[in-house]
Amino acid sequence: MLSIRYLLSPVNIPDQVIQLYEQAFPVEERRNLPAQQTLLNSGALRLALLENDNVFAGFVFYWQLTDFAFIEHFAVSPEQRGAGIGSAVMRLMEQEYPSIVLEVEPPHTIDAQRRIRFYEGLGFETYAFTYLQPPYQAGGQPLPMLLMQKGMPPEEHTFTRISTEIYLEVYGC
Repeated sequence: MLSIRYLLSPVNIPDQVIQLYEQAFPVEERRNLPAQQTLLNSGALRLALLENDNVFAGFVFYWQLTDFAFIEHFAVSPEQRGAGIGSAVMRLMEQEYPSIVLEVEPPHTIDAQRRIRFYEGLGFETYAFTYLQPPYQAGGQPLPMLLMQKGMPPEEHTFTRISTEIYLEVYGC
């Protein structure tokens, strides 16, 4: 049975989360671990552990912003993929947070296309406006990404408000 355990600050990032985080996201798409830990301890960043029959199944790093949750990183462990866990997690998250925003890579690779289809299948829509993810590493380059949303208006003024809040609160710029 799938469960989500929302961890309360302060919390040390579990080793299984660290391993999957580093495996699932390239270095340019993640914070260094001390910065991640600091944000968790401050309560700004939140961590949800995913368990399937009491076995680690993945994690969600997310932010509760003004009127939406921003999912910064979401990964299901390779051993647990393909069993519907990702969809079930998103449905459970929607019960807690009816408005959700997340970033995805543009559809230039098969994996990126698969991720976009996954979220679209859950009712997420892509904002049709240019979005650059600020660099996580000093001296890094911004990454072209897409913002997807569920439960938010699709208009440009909403996109602008959301992206501005993400830039300020999540990326500090």
